[in-house]
Amino acid sequence: MNCQSQLYCDLDPKLITRRWFFQQCGLGLGGIALASLLSERKLFGATPAPVANPMAPRPPHFKPRAKNVIYLFMAGGPSQLELFDYKPRLIELNGQPIPQSFIEGKRFAFMGSSHGTKLLGTRRQFRQHGRCGAWVSELFPHTATIVDDITLVHSCAASLFNHAPAKLFMNTGSGQFGRPSMGAWVTYGIGSESQDLPGFVVLQSGPRGPRGGAVNWGSGFLPTSYQGVPLRGSGDP
Repeated sequence: MNCQSQLYCDLDPKLITRRWFFQQCGLGLGGIALASLLSERKLFGATPAPVANPMAPRPPHFKPRAKNVIYLFMAGGPSQLELFDYKPRLIELNGQPIPQSFIEGKRFAFMGSSHGTKLLGTRRQFRQHGRCGAWVSELFPHTATIVDDITLVHSCAASLFNHAPAKLFMNTGSGQFGRPSMGAWVTYGIGSESQDLPGFVVLQSGPRGPRGGAVNWGSGFLPTSYQGVPLRGSGDP
């Protein structure tokens, strides 16, 4: 025990007042506050060590142009076959039984020759638009005018056919529990401007939310500080 600690141990408890406490601790608390301010404003002479704040932005591989991400997961929306995914072969086979070559080696719910399942093509009209020649249905006349300014990804595929695993796959990249959600990865990668607010929030619609629940915006094996905070769509959030 050093002299300073021994001094406090031998001190008469009657002399320990609030004024004495602030006199003894004021400089220490002020030093802590000053160090925090200098760290936030990067005024230290030496390069600071990695901060403990999990929301601190991480140096990217290249300078990003996007500062925010708004991710709309339209569960229960129209099929992509009615919107952007033009399938002329499906239209040709409309009303016919599913060819065995289409489903051989794959798992589907209630599909196959034994169920008498028939193909259903879209009744919407598709046209190519823009310099890129993207196919867009008649349901999106305005979107068809800006196809050169947006990105349509047609290369994603999955073998999941039930709602909950498919939604989990869409939001985490895996049909099994335990993987970080897209929001968690974005927060992990670009951080947050505020240390006092959640990394990202989740706005739900409908009475029960998506199938699969909170794992769709969870942090998986990342720290829980990267998981989303759900807000109700009506009433008190």
